[in-house]
Amino acid sequence: MKDKIKSLFYLFLPIIGGSLIGFITSKSIDYSNLIKPPLAPSKILFPIAWSIIYLLLGISYYLYKKENSDKTIDIVYYIGLIVNYLWTFIFFVFKLRLLAIFWIILLDILVILLAILYYKYEKKSTLLLIPYILWIIFATYLTTGIYILN
Repeated sequence: MKDKIKSLFYLFLPIIGGSLIGFITSKSIDYSNLIKPPLAPSKILFPIAWSIIYLLLGISYYLYKKENSDKTIDIVYYIGLIVNYLWTFIFFVFKLRLLAIFWIILLDILVILLAILYYKYEKKSTLLLIPYILWIIFATYLTTGIYILN
């Protein structure tokens, strides 16, 4: 029973955490009012994209944890989640857009590092991070574009 609870925790922590952050910050999100760079998606895309990404993130960590344990990976994974969650507060709640650029670059580095670390143990976990890496690189472009234009 304890193993099943751990597995569920690994699988669903990212999506539960992301949903909670979204709920807490929803009234502060001013995306519709911002001048956005080219290719900026409609705000409806974000909850869909993040739900998929958080699910893939949970699956990747679950697959890794099924047979492996490396403290470095655990630390990078959980710090990455915290950095991800805090970006929303920095960008939308506190409106610290310049800090948000540096913060998301830190997230880019952490997620790429996680993918590299996973590769040694669980290659499927690395592959599952590719959409996340692509999305946060795009989010880095959006964050920078919004800062420059606003």
